[in-house]
Amino acid sequence: MSLSDHFIEEHKHEFKKLYSIELAKTPNLAHKLAWWSGGIFLLVIIATFLPWTQNIHSYGKLTSLNPGDRPQTINSTIAGRIEKWYVVEGQRVTKGDTIIRLSEIKEKYFDPNQLERMNEQIKSKQEALNATREKTLSLNKQIEALKSGLEYSLNKARNKLNQTRLKVQSDSMDLVAIRIENQIAKDQLERQLKLYEQGLKSLTEYEQRKLKFQESSAKLLSTENKFNASKNELANALIELSSLKAEYLDKISKAESELNSTRSYNFSAEADISKMNNEYDNLKIRASYYYITAPQDGFIVKALKEGIGETIKEGEPVTTIMPLNHNLAVELYVKPMDIPLLEIGSKVRLQFDGWPALVFSGWPDVGFGTFGGKVAVIDNIDSEGKYRILVVQDETDNDWPSQLRIGTGAYGWAMLKDVPIYYEIWRQLNGFPPDYTGELPKKNKSKMKEIEKEE
Repeated sequence: MSLSDHFIEEHKHEFKKLYSIELAKTPNLAHKLAWWSGGIFLLVIIATFLPWTQNIHSYGKLTSLNPGDRPQTINSTIAGRIEKWYVVEGQRVTKGDTIIRLSEIKEKYFDPNQLERMNEQIKSKQEALNATREKTLSLNKQIEALKSGLEYSLNKARNKLNQTRLKVQSDSMDLVAIRIENQIAKDQLERQLKLYEQGLKSLTEYEQRKLKFQESSAKLLSTENKFNASKNELANALIELSSLKAEYLDKISKAESELNSTRSYNFSAEADISKMNNEYDNLKIRASYYYITAPQDGFIVKALKEGIGETIKEGEPVTTIMPLNHNLAVELYVKPMDIPLLEIGSKVRLQFDGWPALVFSGWPDVGFGTFGGKVAVIDNIDSEGKYRILVVQDETDNDWPSQLRIGTGAYGWAMLKDVPIYYEIWRQLNGFPPDYTGELPKKNKSKMKEIEKEE
């Protein structure tokens, strides 16, 4: 201790009495504040070296992983008028339970016995079709009979034609023989005449020879007539054969034309019956749409059409149903620069609206009131500048609250790489994306291996 210090210490009680000396002293509060500031600054510096878990955070809401388990509107398939409600809002229903009964508003379907009348029309048309089918069978038999008759008649005509030809040949041969015989008789008559003129033959012999010649000439004329008649018969047989074909072909053509007309009517009747059956089935199905039923188990959430007698259009929503069994998932939206850091199965911490929680996003093990999840779906296209991911419950973590409902808000953090706090502050100030964890997703690994092989 110096001399001045001893002096001040010995005369401390005297200096206290001097106001100016008292003001020149350093206050004790300043010393304490300096020590506390230095300590806090040192603690802050040391704290910046503590590990910090990088994360991707986003706000979203609860939905269902299966699209069929999400809230849906129940629409009316047909236009109608509400006659009765069978449920109230908030009521639990099972699949097939009747919700609303409708009545018809289209005059085309006003007849309550329309199905019965349509069925009678179908039966009548079917009976007419059966009758024409029988007529078709009869026409087929008639055509077969005509064809058989044509063949029989043609064979008969051909036989007659062949017989006539043989008769013509026979008559032709007879005519040749008679002509020769007549020529001989003529020659004999001329010789007999010469002998008579020479007096070698008597007049009686000459007249006898002349008579034979006349008989031969008459026989020749008769044979020629017979031959000409045979030729005419042959011509008539040919004409009859041709006319027979034409006659039968005309009958067969008429029968076939009628058969084709009948078949055409059959096809038309079958088409009409098919159309009527279709309309009948449509009427039956339409009748089932008068009752709007629950498509699956769930709760009636809200009635979109109210009152009795209110009309609704085709396809218009009537009420909303919340499916009973649903696989909950959190729907989060992530920035495009963060989406490459995520993969299917990435861990996510979740905080649900209505459940108290103390959250330290960088120290997930310190906070409480959060729940574990993992990425199940990553969309391949963006939605309004962000990519949607679906997070489901992590089986290795605590179960999600059973009171959660679809639509509940949720806040999520996707856990990434552990880095010092000072590095995270620097990254946030510069707007850099979080770091990779050092492990590429499996899909990216396989792609990298393929690229290396190609190189």
